[in-house]
Amino acid sequence: MAPARSPTGAEAPLLPHRGGEAEEKPASVSGAVFNVSTSIIGAGIMSIPATLKVLGVVPAFLMIVLIAVVVDISVEFMLRFTYSGESRTYAGLMRESFGRWGSVAVQICVMITNLGCLIMYLIIIGEEHLGVLQEWFGVHWWNLRAVSLLFIVVFVMLPLVLFRRVESLWLSSAVSVLLAIVFVGICSVMAISALIQGQTKTPRILPELDGGVSFFNLFTAIPVIVTAFTFHFNVHAIGVELGKPSAMISAVRIALVLCAAIYFAIGIFGYLLFGDSTVDDILVNFDQSSGSRISSFLNDIVRLSYALHLMLVFPLLNFSLRTNIDEFLFSKKPLLAVDTKRFLVLTLVLLVLAYVLAIAIPSIWYLFQFMGSTSAVCLAFIFSRLRRIKGHMGDHLVKQFVRSLKGNAFD
Repeated sequence: MAPARSPTGAEAPLLPHRGGEAEEKPASVSGAVFNVSTSIIGAGIMSIPATLKVLGVVPAFLMIVLIAVVVDISVEFMLRFTYSGESRTYAGLMRESFGRWGSVAVQICVMITNLGCLIMYLIIIGEEHLGVLQEWFGVHWWNLRAVSLLFIVVFVMLPLVLFRRVESLWLSSAVSVLLAIVFVGICSVMAISALIQGQTKTPRILPELDGGVSFFNLFTAIPVIVTAFTFHFNVHAIGVELGKPSAMISAVRIALVLCAAIYFAIGIFGYLLFGDSTVDDILVNFDQSSGSRISSFLNDIVRLSYALHLMLVFPLLNFSLRTNIDEFLFSKKPLLAVDTKRFLVLTLVLLVLAYVLAIAIPSIWYLFQFMGSTSAVCLAFIFSRLRRIKGHMGDHLVKQFVRSLKGNAFD
């Protein structure tokens, strides 16, 4: 029998338990590591080299480590307070602490962050397939960005997002992480080869502050790293399957170490390879033609492998996006799992919306800056800290803060 949905739907699982299925295939720490790592390593890795160009190698490394540590602490806070109460979702946790507005605030931030990430994925996937197809076959109507991306959305993305259980995505997450590591490996080989041949310049160790514009650019790079480490919307969905909060904390720490290493590796090798010509999306640098046939082949492998990586990340983020939208709009409806019509409508609407916005938005940098300074910060740091403050200082200060957010949102 399916469990009843709570008034907000925040504490109800996406699917009902059937016949002890969860007991037959318990979630593992390794599977959680892959799912968490895939939630982290999305489009963020593509803009890390640009942050090294802006911040310099040393400040960027310190910022990556600092944000990873703060994220680990915030996740530990979330899980500690989650298992001390009755809720098992992020929105439900905030509802227990701050009422309906706390739950709504989390759901809105999840929707903004995840939809923004899905749009970025489609932008990158479309650009990479567009570049490779046009290089191989020339420019035709069928390999224009809008057409090629539409083909991918219909024949690749749609089947992937129809999966309804997050635990069933661990294998695709493992492949996704492997593809990201392959991407880093190829970039490192190309960078070391260019270094040996004397084709690289000395990386900028510290930022160059040659004017007001350069100084303010420092503040546009930090939100990019924050967004690249935001995965809190999937913590509860993955952690509940493990049962023990200590197991989830271990999985998160392993994933953070892995992702931080991948981020800094791609950052330093990408920046070393392209220098000051590094753009916001490093894959655009790989679109440039090369005089070497081997280098051209490696460029194509990098671009296509990472596009495939994003295709495998897409359903994991779509899972929490679709669930939060359903909880927000249809809190009194039956479970999404038993309402196939609503499930399909939500899925199709989200795909169409992400596709249209991916065609309209010119650069992923704008999305990173917006999310990294708004919704991603709230999900990664502010909400978990508010729960911590509430536990130590009582309700008054936190309620005042929530009221201020409520007032600003509707001014």
